[in-house]
Amino acid sequence: MDFGLVLQTDPPASQVVGLMRRAERNGFRYGWTFDSAVLWQEPFVIYSQILANTTKLHVGPMVTNPGTRTWEVTASTFATLNDMYGNRTVCGIGRGDSAMRVAGRKPNTLARLGEAIDVIRDLAEGREAEVDGSPIRIPWVKNGKLPVWMAAYGPKALALAGQKADGFILQLADPFLTEWMVKAVRQAAVDAGRDPDALTVCVAAPAYVTADASPEALAHAREQCRWFGGMVGNHVADLVAKYGEHSAMVPDELTAYIKDRHGYDYSHHGRADNPDTAFVPDEIVDRFCLLGPAEAHIEKLRQLRELGVDQFAVYDMHDNREGTIDAYGSEIIPAVNA
Repeated sequence: MDFGLVLQTDPPASQVVGLMRRAERNGFRYGWTFDSAVLWQEPFVIYSQILANTTKLHVGPMVTNPGTRTWEVTASTFATLNDMYGNRTVCGIGRGDSAMRVAGRKPNTLARLGEAIDVIRDLAEGREAEVDGSPIRIPWVKNGKLPVWMAAYGPKALALAGQKADGFILQLADPFLTEWMVKAVRQAAVDAGRDPDALTVCVAAPAYVTADASPEALAHAREQCRWFGGMVGNHVADLVAKYGEHSAMVPDELTAYIKDRHGYDYSHHGRADNPDTAFVPDEIVDRFCLLGPAEAHIEKLRQLRELGVDQFAVYDMHDNREGTIDAYGSEIIPAVNA
């Protein structure tokens, strides 16, 4: 199993670069960041510094979207990084939550997202693609490689990921939901005539390593990671609006917990002190995240690996970022991959 580190690009950028260097030293192979131009610093500028200060780490957004940059600009940016540092980028992409809504726009449609996946990949790898009705090609791209991984939750998005993407990003670590969604993505790949085993599956969720399993330690870990249920709740609310409550299309195990959700302030997006996540129960935090001593992380990661997960990406937005990276490097990654 591969491991990734997910950060927000809060200033100073040097701290983000430093944490990514620390992650690489501890056996992480991927470095991811949020991509929301209003809320955080521009990630692609920082990727250049991360790549310059590491040797093997692959970097990319978790996730970008088709609406905040034109597709040829996105492709050219990835291709430039690849030309400078070797093919060490991954394009994580989705409909756009915070990046679009903070700017007063709606998330992109799935049709637009599916078209963007093909165009961005083709252009970044040197092939011709049609953009707004005009065929274009980036002539200087030589031997470019850009895997495009799509984030998804709902049935139509899962189907699109299986039909078009090189990888599937699932932003929660609940084994039941992971199994259900991975099966849906791979079945969509089969239906589209693709090899389902060729898709990379990446599960991303907060991880908080505690010294022991005492009630006090676990309670603190939950409070540091409760924000994640609020972030996922934005996407779940969209699904409930589309399919209704208790829909046969979406498991209740995903949707039931947002019944007491009342709005969301993106100024606290992805932060441990988010005041809009009181509705998230302890059960959801425990299911969606990895909490507790190293042994608990190892057990859950092995379970996820058995379900077909190729990478676990650690959301490291809490008060023990360095400790989590080091614990994964010294105890958890070696044990999972033994």
